[in-house]
Amino acid sequence: MIGKLKGLVDSFGDDWVLIDCGGVCYEVFCSGRTLQALPRVGEAAVVFIETIVREDLIRLYGFANEAEKSWFNLLTTVQGVGSRVALAILSVMSPSELSSAVALQDKAMIGRANGVGPKLALRVVTELKGKVPAIGAVDAGTLGLQAALGEGVASSNVTDAVSALTNLGYSSAQASSAVARVVAKEGDDAPTEKLIRLGLRELSV
Repeated sequence: MIGKLKGLVDSFGDDWVLIDCGGVCYEVFCSGRTLQALPRVGEAAVVFIETIVREDLIRLYGFANEAEKSWFNLLTTVQGVGSRVALAILSVMSPSELSSAVALQDKAMIGRANGVGPKLALRVVTELKGKVPAIGAVDAGTLGLQAALGEGVASSNVTDAVSALTNLGYSSAQASSAVARVVAKEGDDAPTEKLIRLGLRELSV
């Protein structure tokens, strides 16, 4: 079983990269984020690998880090999410953003990925609720949010506060982390306006 490839980038495709390992080129399918993070052709690269073996194919999936690989494996446990859809989700969201989306039960964020409709997005956040910490790919802000709100289900005032901060230009990971710190101090029943105000203060520190 291949766990990691170290070699030279040989060439790129729309959703794959060829990694030359001592003269043997491996075709590795990747998310858009991973492809963008890889070096140029001819340069050395390290890719974490998940091998999928079926009766009619053997395919390698590559990831920039262990967190992305863990998310791939977790996403593919959801009914209706195959390898292609999992890569589509990982192409538009980082591991920390996915953690935040699940913690906030924000199906709209998941729905940004190609091939993910409202029903499938809802299934992703519902089935993965409470599973995120187990894979070790959650940032401190999301862990704090989940600890404060329990099982990753955010109340409407918290969701509204995070949404307001993201609309101001902050990433979902930054927004959820800031609101998590406020909730830990003020409680999850604090008014939305207060969460936004104090969240902005946290972000400015």
